[in-house]
Amino acid sequence: MTERKPPGVPFESWVDKQIRDAERRGEFTHLSGAGKPLPPGTDTSYDELWWIKQKMAREGLSVLPPTLALRKEAEDALAAAYAAPSERIARKIVTDVNVKIRDMMFKPPPGPPLGMKPYDVDEVAREWRERRTASASASA
Repeated sequence: MTERKPPGVPFESWVDKQIRDAERRGEFTHLSGAGKPLPPGTDTSYDELWWIKQKMAREGLSVLPPTLALRKEAEDALAAAYAAPSERIARKIVTDVNVKIRDMMFKPPPGPPLGMKPYDVDEVAREWRERRTASASASA
């Protein structure tokens, strides 16, 4: 497409003619991305942080607001407590995450509200014991 648009020819029809001629010559047959979806982030709006977003996507990173990150951490801690090998370890896991929850309740960061309260350690320990006895009786 090195030739210039002739004067008096509408731009759209000139571009369409150039594309049709290139198709006839077979210039679109063996393109590297043929048949593949466009990579994420190829929208036309300009974002000055595009390179940071691409780097984070490549590295598999994501950033959550502190309250949402703590919610995720609390859910993971509860699952880890239920899977703990002893009641003492389960209580320690829940106690540690409760400290973080209380800190965030009293000093909330900017962003969405936490919307949760500390776990009842005794209730989690009771649930842990029930799950242990249920799995022991199921395997017997």
